[in-house]
Amino acid sequence: MPTAPAAPPALATSDPATTTTSSGKQPPAAERVYAHVKRAVLERRYEGGTLLTEGELAEAVGVSRTPVREALLKLEVEGLLRLYPKKGALVLPVSAQEIADVVETRLLVETHSVRKAVPAPPGLLDRLAELLEKQRAQAAAGDLAGAATTDRCFHATIVRSGGNEILARLYDQLRDRQLRMGVAVMHSHPDRIAKTLAEHEEILAALTANDAEAAVAVVTRHVGWFQNLARGATR
Repeated sequence: MPTAPAAPPALATSDPATTTTSSGKQPPAAERVYAHVKRAVLERRYEGGTLLTEGELAEAVGVSRTPVREALLKLEVEGLLRLYPKKGALVLPVSAQEIADVVETRLLVETHSVRKAVPAPPGLLDRLAELLEKQRAQAAAGDLAGAATTDRCFHATIVRSGGNEILARLYDQLRDRQLRMGVAVMHSHPDRIAKTLAEHEEILAALTANDAEAAVAVVTRHVGWFQNLARGATR
């Protein structure tokens, strides 16, 4: 069993665990713990193999251990943690099978969606261009977690543009896995950031040109690259 880390990372001012609602009150304690741990896992501040203890999390968020247990149970159901009684919660690494499953699902949904986005519905091209510029700025600033979130938003925008709510909800179920994989890729393959931006430009150019086949080809190459991670690089 991995040993527990030293003190958890200091909470950023934007951490959901420290935010307040519109009424000026903090969310319930379990919600704050859940948001804190989930964000830290997705952003790799708690990496795969890290053992989290209830005491450490209670101290980090400023709550008792009872809401910590409630939050950890929810995160275990979501597949991010595995609980070990009297020891803590192990952050599960991204597995090769999970990567393969996510890639397969993304290819099915995204190739269909990008083909359906030709001709582009009103506002789609402008929104994609805006997201591309945002991601470029985040990458330049070294904000890898932000760039991964915007990357995911770029693709989700294309999926939602088709107007199929069932398909959009299915795609949304991949969100957390996509974000976690995206941050991992940017950390372990820094050169991939520039390639991602270039491929997003190609997708936007193909949609602007009303070239469905070119758009599908770029999406297939872009998303299919993640299969490389399933061949040993699962950090």
